[in-house]
Amino acid sequence: MKNAIFILVAFSLVACNGTGQNTSEKNKSPMNDSNKVVKTEEEWKKALSAEQYNVLREKGTERPFSGKYYLHTEKGMYVCAGCCSELFKSDTKFDAGCGWPSFSDVVDSAKVVYIKDKSHGMIRTEITCSTCGGHLGHVFDDGPAPTGLRYCINSASIEFKK
Repeated sequence: MKNAIFILVAFSLVACNGTGQNTSEKNKSPMNDSNKVVKTEEEWKKALSAEQYNVLREKGTERPFSGKYYLHTEKGMYVCAGCCSELFKSDTKFDAGCGWPSFSDVVDSAKVVYIKDKSHGMIRTEITCSTCGGHLGHVFDDGPAPTGLRYCINSASIEFKK
């Protein structure tokens, strides 16, 4: 079963071409038949800011307590900065004190892909956008009820819509 999940995740990443895009209209990309955003790396470099590209495409991480959505409290929806896919409702956002925006649940579990991450001497679960393949952050099992999860997300990987 684990091998089947790994193959499915790997296929999803290949199908997505590991890409993300900015939310502005001029950067909207056509979707392929499976509703995945597909762009070349050069197209992403043009569409995303340097920080967005580093986080979404190169799996970078912004400095803790520095992101524009860390202390953000408006009501609305957080969407992927790469493809505008709806990811988190503001009513699931909470202050985990970790330095990054934290959410207790995703809008729909099909909106993210869960990947085992063994980088930096740790074992974590990375989450990527299932539509564009952009790196969002990591999910941990130390969040509040009812899910018990903490989706620790880079501000550069999301945009906010009222």
